[in-house]
Amino acid sequence: MLWGERTYVMGILNITPDSFSGDGTGENVYDAVAKGIRFEKEGADILDVGGMSTRPRSIYGSVDDVSDEEEIARVIPVIKSLTSEVQVPISIDTFRSSVALAALSAGATFVNDIWGFKKDPCMASVVAESGVHVVLMHNTDQPKYGDVVSDVITDLKNTVDKAVALGVDPSKIIIDPGIGFAKDSLQNIEIIRRLDEFKKLGYPILVGTSRKSTIGKVLDLPVDQRLEGTAATVTLSIANGADVVRVHDVKEMSRVVTMTDAIVRGWDG
Repeated sequence: MLWGERTYVMGILNITPDSFSGDGTGENVYDAVAKGIRFEKEGADILDVGGMSTRPRSIYGSVDDVSDEEEIARVIPVIKSLTSEVQVPISIDTFRSSVALAALSAGATFVNDIWGFKKDPCMASVVAESGVHVVLMHNTDQPKYGDVVSDVITDLKNTVDKAVALGVDPSKIIIDPGIGFAKDSLQNIEIIRRLDEFKKLGYPILVGTSRKSTIGKVLDLPVDQRLEGTAATVTLSIANGADVVRVHDVKEMSRVVTMTDAIVRGWDG
């Protein structure tokens, strides 16, 4: 990845029946692979495959939770098929080391951990031994902040330091401030506004705002009408230092990214 030269687009492939955004493909491998192929044509640089909903009531444990075996059964056929159909890297969106290991064996080359190694102590060794890129996101089950930006930066620094101490290649680390996770709408907006402060950590920054509830609250719109709001957050995130944006609407957001990069990073005509 040529960090700083352009913004990368990560396309979301939810292999779930209960995605918050309503775009899950369920367990239909054909539909998921077709969507991944389309995303690559529309401008995705990375495909992020997830087999469990990241809605708050899912990730904190509930009747909606799925077993490791079920998560693996959902994502592995899709990843195996995509590896022969697309040229872009494939990411596995999971906080479970068993799922990550299976996905990497199937062809994934990124791990996107929404808990930053906090939920599964074996995840660091899986990433370290495989040498793949990893997204370490800020998340907590005790969301109490003084200054949310400073507190999230401190937490991410601790997360990254622990990962490096456990053998993770620092050149492969990407940080994510965790928009929409353990934060309210005002805190999410504050993080986007002050995203440039995360640069002090010295790692590429991924931001995932696509269709999230903060946009819905500001615009008073349902999840299927948040395209323009997402575009605004993507644009400002790039202007404030984002290196990767994780999105559902790849075609539209790829255009937003290209236009924003032309202004923020320069355009040679």
